[in-house]
Order: sequence, then C-alpha cells, then structure tokens
Amino acid sequence: MLLSTLKRGAIALLLTGCAATNPSPPPDFTSYVVLGEYGAAVARVLIDAPACPAIVINQHSQPMQLRAPAQTIALRATPSAPADSKPAEFPLLTCETPLPAGTTSASVLGRALPLPKAEPQRIVVIGDTGCRLQKSSNSWQACNDSQQYPFATTAAQAAAWKPDLVIHVGDYHYRENACPDGNAGCAGSPWGYGWDAWDADFFAPGARLLDAAPWIMARGNHENCLRGGQGYWRFLDPRPLLKGRDCNAAADDDVGNYSDPYAVRIGQATQLLVLDTANTTWKGLKPGDVGYARYQDLYRKMAALSQQAPNNLAIAHHPLLGMGADRKADGSIVLLPGDAGLQAAMGSVNPQYFPPAVQALLSGHVHLWQQASFSSGHPSQFIAGFAGTSEDIVPLPERLPPGVTPAPGAVVEHFSSWVDGFGFMTMERRGAQQWHVEVHDLQGTIRNRCELDGRRSRCEVAQVK
Repeated sequence: MLLSTLKRGAIALLLTGCAATNPSPPPDFTSYVVLGEYGAAVARVLIDAPACPAIVINQHSQPMQLRAPAQTIALRATPSAPADSKPAEFPLLTCETPLPAGTTSASVLGRALPLPKAEPQRIVVIGDTGCRLQKSSNSWQACNDSQQYPFATTAAQAAAWKPDLVIHVGDYHYRENACPDGNAGCAGSPWGYGWDAWDADFFAPGARLLDAAPWIMARGNHENCLRGGQGYWRFLDPRPLLKGRDCNAAADDDVGNYSDPYAVRIGQATQLLVLDTANTTWKGLKPGDVGYARYQDLYRKMAALSQQAPNNLAIAHHPLLGMGADRKADGSIVLLPGDAGLQAAMGSVNPQYFPPAVQALLSGHVHLWQQASFSSGHPSQFIAGFAGTSEDIVPLPERLPPGVTPAPGAVVEHFSSWVDGFGFMTMERRGAQQWHVEVHDLQGTIRNRCELDGRRSRCEVAQVK
C-alpha cells in the first residue's frame, strides 16, 4: 500500500536530513549490493518514499541516484492469456550508488551494507528460488508452507555459513498466475510481474542472505522479457537501466532479451564470467535465428574476457553440460541433455563450448544439484537449482549409461547428483585453480563434498540419498 501524504512528509524530512524534535522512524526498505562489470560494486535501495535516501560512504553522506521511478507499466505480451495477466506495478523507487574501490563502510538509514572483498574465499551458490504458480503447467507450489517452499530457510542457512560472496544462477521469479480458488497452499499469494510478487518470491525470503554479502545476479529464463524481465532490469542487473533494454515494450524485446557478458575479478588471477542466457531454448537454435547470432556473439565476447585472467569460472543459468530427466507416459525415464540452443550457437564457434581458460560452469534451470566432469577436456559443470522452486523428482542414474552425454563431444568421467532435496552449494578457495565444494541441506548438514582442480572435479558421493 502506498504511504499516506502525511507519512510521506515525515519521511521527506528524514531523507533530506532536516531536523525534527521527534523524527519519524525510517520507512521499511530493501537494501543490497550487486557486483557488475570489472567487479564494480553498486549499492541498491528499494523504498516507498518521495525521494531516494542518502548513503553514508566512509562517514561521508551523499544522495543516492534514482535508477527507476515508481510506476505501473502497461500490460504487455506474457506467456499467459491477457485474462491471466495484469500490468506490472512498481510502487517504490529503485535507488543506487556506485561504491568506490577501497570503501571501508557504507550504510543507508542506519543499516550497514555488505562490502566486497578483493579475494573472496567463501562463496554461496544458489538458484531457482521462487515459488512456482503457473497455470499453463498446472503447477501450484504451496508458497504458504515453509517445508514445500523453503527459500527463506535456505537463505538463512546460507547466511549463517558467512559467505564473502553470493552467486545466484538465475530464476528468481515464479509467481506468474493467480492461485486457484480453494487452494490453501498458495491462497493469497501475490502474482504477476510487479513488486509484490518479486518481494514475496525473492526479496522478503532472501533478506538475511542479501544482508550477508554482495551478490552476483545472473539472469534466468524466468527473467526474459515475456516474464520477469522488467523486474530483473529494474532491480538486479548491475548495469545502467536503459530505455529499450527494460522489457517494458514488446517491440524492444530483441534488445531487452540479450546483454553482453561481464567479468568480476575475485583475486588469485581468477575471474567470474557472467553470461545472460535468458532467451535461449531447449528446442535448439539455427542460423538465421536472432538468438543464434546473439549467442555466437556472447561466446566471442566471453572468450575475449577470459583472456584477462588465467582462471575463470563461468556463470550461466542454462547448463550446457548437465543432465535432466523426465518420465514418459509409459513410466519409463528419458535422460535429457544440456541446453540445445546454446550448444548449437556456442558450439558453432568452439566445439568445446567454452574457451580454454574456463574451469567450470555454474548453472541452475534444472531443479536439483549436480556435478559432471569430463575426460574430453570440457569444463566441469555444477548445477545449483535446488534452493526453493518445486524440485525435479524424476531420479537420475547413479552412473550415466555408456554413450550418454549432456552435449555432443563431451565424455563424462565423473557424475554426481542430488534429486528431490532443497539446499545450497558452497565453494571455498584452496588455490588458484582449486576449490572445495560442499552441498548443504536445509538443516545445514553437508550432504556431499567435491573437489574442483583445473577443469576436472570429483565428489565423495555419486548419488545423495
């Protein structure tokens, strides 16, 4: 609900620093820090107020800049029928300020902001965190049940692990359609692509983890322009918000659905390469398709960035080198390879799909945890899409059958998975090319341990039970 005129006046006094005998308490707001190109940190604040607040950096106060105003965006094409859609309402300001290198303290309205470390040692990896409400698939997750939608628990446990950095591999928003009448599991849930659904799906349950460390916010298919792209560009992407790249008008989708990769240095000659794969398709892409050319270009720009450091970890929502599973009508199980669209486009430039300096790919999209390592020289694949969204429950084999591969030319050497279990993944640096990886459940118990050394990885347990 928007604030009353009287309350807005009181907040205006607070935000402008005017003296008052009994100043009003600060308004409720959301704050976080996102890392972008070259590791530049940006402080963000989402607030229902007449103006952006001040930010205090190294004991010096300055006004925050307006990234996006409060507004209601006209209904545009979505995956749903118009009767099952509505305009996206954003009744609050998105404010931001770059944090200069060497910042030692930063706060907004008395709340301290987490600051980036030059060489983060402890990294949390999560993905696919929203609560699925989707009419087209008749999927109605019980958002009101913390056992069936446990992202708040996942976030709290991950925050308690005290990370230096959080990586979200995409798919934040899932509340697309209204909960059916009589469904107690999701009754009363916000829905659509406006702030109320974004808050319920991501910002409110993720609050403790947002406070714990800076984030890298990769983009998933649920954030393409047909779906939650407006909120993604407004809230999460670290780069400037540009007209035409904001997903507000369907005519601009060929711009808004794609963006260039960027690199975040994390010390010890290591980079994170963040890739936007929001608009790929598992059905495949072919020459002449817009996406085919865009993802060829994505590969070339990623390859150029990878030359800036000897060690790189790529982050892309869609796993090129991972496996999924589905059940046929007769009950038999079919194994599903990695994303065919990206394989076609990126594989046309390099049959290995990634440049030599990329050690591993961190992904989501498949709602489980998975690791795969290859004798064919491909980078290791980790999937961490198990933080909150309805889990995939079709079992994967403990060992892949001979000849089964997630991508043409990729020969699986080691494979590990956890199906139908919620949690989060962590990575601890052990050396320039060495990482210790752990898989945690909702109680914080470690369910698997893995080692990544160069491009190869191996886990203690082939299949978490």
